[in-house]
Amino acid sequence: MQHDRHRCKCVTQSVVTSLDISRLAALSIAAVVIIVGVPLWWRTTETYRAWLPVSQIKDLAKLQLHLSADVEVVFARGTVTPEQQKKVPLTQTQDEEHAVDGDLLVQFIILRLQNMKPYRTATIMEEDALKKPTAAEADLSLHMLSESPCGSLVVYVIPESSSLLPEDVNVYIGQRRTALVRISAQMRVGKTLEQLLAQLEPRIKQVLQVMSFSHTDITVALSDRVRFRPGNKESIADSMRAFKSSPGYEITFSLLNPDPKSHQLHWDIEGAVQTYIQPLLTKLSPLANFSIDSQTLYYTMLGVTPRFDSSLEAYTLNADSLAHVINPVEARLGSNAASSNPVLNFLLYVPDIRHSPLYIHDHRKQEVPSNAFHSPRWGGIMVYNVNGFYGSETEFPVHVNINMAKVMGVFLAQLRLLLGVQSLSPPPGFLVAPCGSTGLADWELDRLMWSRSVENIATATTTITSLAQLLDQIGNIVINDNIAQQVSSAVTSLQLAMAELEVGNLGFALQYSKEAILASEKAFFDPSLLHLLYFPDDQKFAIYIPLFLPMCVPILLSMLKIVSEVRQRRREKQAKKE
Repeated sequence: MQHDRHRCKCVTQSVVTSLDISRLAALSIAAVVIIVGVPLWWRTTETYRAWLPVSQIKDLAKLQLHLSADVEVVFARGTVTPEQQKKVPLTQTQDEEHAVDGDLLVQFIILRLQNMKPYRTATIMEEDALKKPTAAEADLSLHMLSESPCGSLVVYVIPESSSLLPEDVNVYIGQRRTALVRISAQMRVGKTLEQLLAQLEPRIKQVLQVMSFSHTDITVALSDRVRFRPGNKESIADSMRAFKSSPGYEITFSLLNPDPKSHQLHWDIEGAVQTYIQPLLTKLSPLANFSIDSQTLYYTMLGVTPRFDSSLEAYTLNADSLAHVINPVEARLGSNAASSNPVLNFLLYVPDIRHSPLYIHDHRKQEVPSNAFHSPRWGGIMVYNVNGFYGSETEFPVHVNINMAKVMGVFLAQLRLLLGVQSLSPPPGFLVAPCGSTGLADWELDRLMWSRSVENIATATTTITSLAQLLDQIGNIVINDNIAQQVSSAVTSLQLAMAELEVGNLGFALQYSKEAILASEKAFFDPSLLHLLYFPDDQKFAIYIPLFLPMCVPILLSMLKIVSEVRQRRREKQAKKE
């Protein structure tokens, strides 16, 4: 009997011991999984996300642009009295603030336009320059005395007795950054200096809007990122013609010879580019890099059959049919796959002998003087007729030397429009000097630099803001250190660009804005940002469940069994106490 009890007790102890060991094993495995396995899995599978300046990016969402231009007003002899000269203020600042509705990314845009006007009297050398026989010579002499920095203007106030300007002209705008403003005798007689300056203020403001920037110009630069009312859309029609800001542009000149059996064409494109186009591109080098190439295409016809006009004894292309000309021709032009820069196409088309001469008509059925047209953000096409080379005893093919001066004059005008150099209609009483051999006046370059700086800032701001929103919404995108560096560089460049605009340093502002847009686009289009976009949460569960479920089920069942046994023991102890 005792032996049976002893053996029963031993069996009970062994069962209890085995149960404790199984519990300890289950608890140990659960502890290892929770303490070691889960953190290790979490660490090895977490998405690396480098730090981004989120607060600074949010501040950029409310775009506040403060543009400042220096306008120096110089009074020539005979415009102010000696007593008034003593009271001429050293400087005067005028602010204009405009609010523009932004899009969903740039919520609100504040434009603050400021011009600082230092006043002074002309020096002896400037007085000698203002005595030149013509305004153009005076403009050149004043430029030789002192060259104004980009973004600044010098306005010379000359008396009514000056012979520099014709009688019906009150303001002369030269090729540089100077303007001549005539002051009438009625404005001076019996006027105090304050009254004189107040009467000059509207005229100087007009000069600033023509030679520098205006609210409309800056709004046009933001055309892709602001909401325009129906009345504003017409005011930005010219902006839809020009290419958007880009670090570089590809310019292609193409000669289209559809009938090489009849025409043997010769064009000195290399010499013409060096003479007519390269000076303009050299002046535009602060804005972008340009590359030029040329080609000759044979048997390339227009996509539209011209109509014969018996009254003109010539073939015509109507304005309605010009839109159908580009696509068939564009398929033959080819493209530079190694470059992502926009391409400006300039085509010189020589009609075949069956459709010659060929003239382009506008919407009013009038002949276009240049016999050319341009397509917004694409390029231009010029039709060059050679029917004058035909005769009764002409031998074919006819050798034709193309007049490159005539052709390049048209292409140069189209290039200016496509690059954003707008042809302004000056106010009444204004005389604007021709742009000269470079094809671009200094103040026209400044206008373009103002617009491009603002456009680059708005584009980079939109890119960085949208990138920050994308990374915030999708948490499994890897943010590498190089992306964070590009984002931080873009934010820093944007801050510097806006700071330089505020103090009027246009050259530095343009450079920083270009760096900002390059860094922002490099970060936005980085290939690593798309690496994990193809693994949403449901796919992750489908991958992880077959791996973790077989291991977790026994552990969970063991833990549930242990919890059940612990509760059972508590109930038994409470029952014994009762």
